[in-house]
Amino acid sequence: MKIAVVALGGNALSSSGEVSYNNLHKTIQHTCKLLVTLVKKKYGVVIVFGSGPQVGALLIQNQLAKHSVAPMPLDVLDAEVQGELGYLIEQSLQNELQKAKIRKPVISVLTQVIVSKKDPAFKHPSKPVGPFLTKTEADRLQKQGYTVKEDAGRGYRKVIPSPQPVKIDEVSIIRDLVKKAVVIAAGGGGIPVYEDKRQLKGIEAVIDKDRAASLLASSIKADELIMLTSVPYVYLNYGRKNQQPLKQLTRKEAEHYLREGHFLEGSMKPKIESSIYFLKHGGKKVIITSPNKVKEALLGKEGTVIRN
Repeated sequence: MKIAVVALGGNALSSSGEVSYNNLHKTIQHTCKLLVTLVKKKYGVVIVFGSGPQVGALLIQNQLAKHSVAPMPLDVLDAEVQGELGYLIEQSLQNELQKAKIRKPVISVLTQVIVSKKDPAFKHPSKPVGPFLTKTEADRLQKQGYTVKEDAGRGYRKVIPSPQPVKIDEVSIIRDLVKKAVVIAAGGGGIPVYEDKRQLKGIEAVIDKDRAASLLASSIKADELIMLTSVPYVYLNYGRKNQQPLKQLTRKEAEHYLREGHFLEGSMKPKIESSIYFLKHGGKKVIITSPNKVKEALLGKEGTVIRN
């Protein structure tokens, strides 16, 4: 049985970044219909998802309600979002498998991802969360002590520490479960924790879901890493008149384009870096495409495919 780790970008969970229940439910239902294709093809499937908009919404709720309800630390918010979105994905996928007459359980694993407390990311926040902001809104937040940066030319967003994932704490459990069930794990990149005298402790951060998915995929010896995002291909010169879709890439070519600076930090760069890591650590194939192209991508007709 081939094993695939599927990393769902924000657009696969909520269109236009909207985090209302109705929008989440509708978009997740649509995505889960597409994921049934993988189960039909007898893949063992592990689903990882991003949660930047949802964590951002909880941070705003924390801020607005702090005078009447004690705010929770960011690692606890990460856990809240993992449960929230994990539940919605689990239920929607169960229903779609039922419609397809496929008898396979779906299970969500609350996942802790170990990071280094000394990671330089804690001194240099870089992970965008929450809604896009106008310049005026961004200036207001900065005056309140938050770090705000422009996000890939799309507007301003609050940024928080995004340390590198080092180890998936529940990896052995996930490895066993994927033999019997569709597993949802490391949601939102996982709950960031660090080791202190053999004890795990939470730390305020958000781990990039593509990096977490890559680490998880290599740790469970998955065959394929599939990253679903807002565009059908990886592009050179993205957003320009001379943009060029890349349909087939070797790992060395991906490394070359990365060094040339073709991929933006808040957009495609972490996906390419995660692809390279996975292929260097035993992975066989990476697919990067949009959710609506996943069926064709599995047949080699759409999307960007990266191999060694």
